[in-house]
Amino acid sequence: MTATLTGVDVAPPLASVKRRRRVPGWLAVVPLLVFVAVAFGVPAIAMLNGAFSVKNQTTGATSYSTANLTTSLQGAYLTALLGSVKLSAVSAGIGTVLGLPLAQVVVTSRFRVLREAALTASGVLANFGGIPLAFAFVATLGNAGVLTKHLGLSDKGWDLYSFWGLVVVYLYFLIPLMVLTITPALEGLRSQWREAAQNNGATALQYWRHVALPVLLPSLLGGFVLLFGSAFAAYATAAAMVGSSVPLVTLQIADAISGNVLVGQENVALALSLDMVLVAGLVMAVYLPLQRRSARWLDA
Repeated sequence: MTATLTGVDVAPPLASVKRRRRVPGWLAVVPLLVFVAVAFGVPAIAMLNGAFSVKNQTTGATSYSTANLTTSLQGAYLTALLGSVKLSAVSAGIGTVLGLPLAQVVVTSRFRVLREAALTASGVLANFGGIPLAFAFVATLGNAGVLTKHLGLSDKGWDLYSFWGLVVVYLYFLIPLMVLTITPALEGLRSQWREAAQNNGATALQYWRHVALPVLLPSLLGGFVLLFGSAFAAYATAAAMVGSSVPLVTLQIADAISGNVLVGQENVALALSLDMVLVAGLVMAVYLPLQRRSARWLDA
């Protein structure tokens, strides 16, 4: 805009215009960077410092070594880490297999209301966990649960407070998460591909085997990795249900911090946390390239 002085339009000074244009755009993300540095950077530094710090019980002096990391990969700690990996892999695998056909039903549904309701419910259920979820399953499938007594599941060997019982509980939020993850990829499948396969005499099974599944494979693997990470980091549900009967690394971290087993193992808990971060880092290292590869196929 221009200012009017005695009826004559006067342009703003050129220096002020240049000054406004020289303001860098990255300044807008500074608050976000500060938040990330405080919320994630400070805890990460504290975790690294504690994981490599060893306190001498006699002199009280603190030194840096890998003793805590070595301890975290031995005995009961290693068993718990492997137990979490096994539980997460099994739960994620079953969730991937069951979530794909359910998502396909949602995508191909002719009823828009049903489709939106299913996706909304998946979003809610994918974030439902912790103690409320544990209580719901204890009341339903526990030793004195409604379905357990009504169907006589105890006589058939059912035990909610076991490895497979925990898998069933985890599937409650992993399957909806898989539906949300794989739905965009299913929507990206071109109808022309199915029509071309049908014109060449391919059956529905052959279409899925030779066309759809190869295209969806990166997204399926990416969904599996995402489900694995979600199950691997879960704590409250397992703590409320199984306690220490199922060895899990998250429960071991809580026991080490609170001193339920041994006193003065706080730094070992931080080393276990570092092990979890490394596993999560490997998971993300696999997940991100798969997502990019899938995007190239579906956006082409």
